[in-house]
Amino acid sequence: MAGEPIKQEDDPNAEALTGTRRDVLQVAAAAMAGVLVPGCAMAAEQASTQNPPAGATQSLYDRLGGIFAIAAVVNHFSDEIIRDPVAGAQSSNPQLREWHTQQLGRLPGLKFMRTLWVANAAGGPFQYTPVRPGSTLLGLENAHRNLRISPQEFDAVAGVLSRSLDHFEVPAREKGEVLAAFAAHKNEVTQGWREARGGRN
Repeated sequence: MAGEPIKQEDDPNAEALTGTRRDVLQVAAAAMAGVLVPGCAMAAEQASTQNPPAGATQSLYDRLGGIFAIAAVVNHFSDEIIRDPVAGAQSSNPQLREWHTQQLGRLPGLKFMRTLWVANAAGGPFQYTPVRPGSTLLGLENAHRNLRISPQEFDAVAGVLSRSLDHFEVPAREKGEVLAAFAAHKNEVTQGWREARGGRN
């Protein structure tokens, strides 16, 4: 269960490995990304387990486990979109199909940008700076216009995001908030599709 202590009994350093699954996920994500530096995992663990001041609530960013946990979900999510039959490499949308078969060299940068976007949208300390600015700081219409993403394709990607959050056992409250933040940008992401159809839905 999320929040239950995890302990490696057969590990000689078992006492140092106790914590919640979120804590372990942060350390594992940092190690897998090759960015684990002295003190980083400890700082991430402390940030995710600190109690907010009286009367304050933790941001969604903190409740998700911070940047390493967000990056792990984004990494998984981004890879899974490619495999999605509606929005991925086999999509009937030629722009999405081309991106997922001929533009994958850009995927690491896209994962980075998606991680910053989620961290910023969730109230974290990172600033998302769009390559193709939209009407707002987090606006996505210009970044997606040329892909002509339909509402059905957007919904397929939302399904991939939902399954990715489940894969990492993100609690229901936080999962709902992430999905709501994503859904709030549906009209922006599908704007290019509507424009290509002469503004029709």
